[in-house]
Amino acid sequence: MENYTQTSTDFILLGLFPPSRIGLLLFILIVLIFLMALFGNLSMILLIFLDTRLHTPMYFLLSQLSLIDLNYISTIVPKMAFNFVFGNKSISFIGCGFQSFFFLTLGGAEALLLTSMAYDRYVAICFPLHYPIRMSKKVCVLMITGSWIMGSINSCAHTVYALHIPYCRSRSINHFFCDVPAMLTLACMDTWVYEYTVFVSTTLFLVFPFIGIACSYGRVLLAICRMHSTEGRKRAYSTCSTHLTVVTLCYVPFAYTYLRPRSLRSPAEDKVLAVFYTILTPMLNPIIYSLRNKEVMGALRRMIQRICFLKM
Repeated sequence: MENYTQTSTDFILLGLFPPSRIGLLLFILIVLIFLMALFGNLSMILLIFLDTRLHTPMYFLLSQLSLIDLNYISTIVPKMAFNFVFGNKSISFIGCGFQSFFFLTLGGAEALLLTSMAYDRYVAICFPLHYPIRMSKKVCVLMITGSWIMGSINSCAHTVYALHIPYCRSRSINHFFCDVPAMLTLACMDTWVYEYTVFVSTTLFLVFPFIGIACSYGRVLLAICRMHSTEGRKRAYSTCSTHLTVVTLCYVPFAYTYLRPRSLRSPAEDKVLAVFYTILTPMLNPIIYSLRNKEVMGALRRMIQRICFLKM
C-alpha cells in the first residue's frame, strides 16, 4: 500500500474505519446516518415543494440547503462505504479530482447560502415592511445562483492546482476522502503559496460571512427585545436560534480545520472534524429545522393526513 510511486495514477484513501469490530460498528453507524440524511433532506425538499404555505423565501433557501446537504454527504459516504466493504481503498487520479471539486463546491455554496439565510431573517425581523422587496423571488434566485457560482469558481481553482502538483512520495492519503490539504502532504514541492490561498479562501468563505451573520443577529436580538408580542418574540427566537445552531455546526469545525497551519494539524483530528461537517451536519440540519419549526411540523402533519386520507 505504501509502495505507490509517481508512475501510478491512483491514490489510496486510508479511510476512517480501523480493521476491527469497532471499525465495523463505526461503518454501520455511518451508513445509518447516511440513510437518515438522505431521508431527512429528501423529505424536507418534497415537503417545501408540495406545501404551498411553505412557498416563501425562507423555505426556498432552506430547500436549497437540503439539496446541498443531500449532495454533500453523497459525495463522501458512498465511496467510503464501497472501499470498506470491498477492501479496495484506491481512487483514480481523476476520481479524486472530481470528489475534491464537488466537496469544495458544495462546502463553499453552503457557507454562502447560510449567509443568505441569515440576511433573510435579518430583513424579516428588522425591516418587515421592506421584506417583500428586499427578499423577492428574483433576489432569492440571485442569492442561490451566486452561492453556487462562487463556490464552483473557488473549488475549480483549488482542484486544478491540486491536480497539477507533482506527487513523488507515497500515494496514500491519510483521510477518508480527497481533501486537498491532506493531498498536499504527498507533494514533492514547497506548497506554502497554496497554503496561503487556502487561508485566504477560508477567510472569504467562512470568517467574513460568520462575522456578518454575528453582526446581523446582534441587530436581530435588539429588534426582538423591542417586540411587544410575546408570541412574535418566541417565534423569532426559535427561528434565529435554529439558524445559529446550523451555522455553528457548519462553520466552526470547517474554519478550525482549514485556518490552522500544517504544523499544528494531525490526520486523526482532521478526520474527526471532517466527520462533523461532511456527515453529521447534513443529517442534523433537517432534524434541527423540523423539530424547532412549527410551520414545518404543521406541513408534515398535513402531508401525513393527506397520505392517510388517500389510502382510505
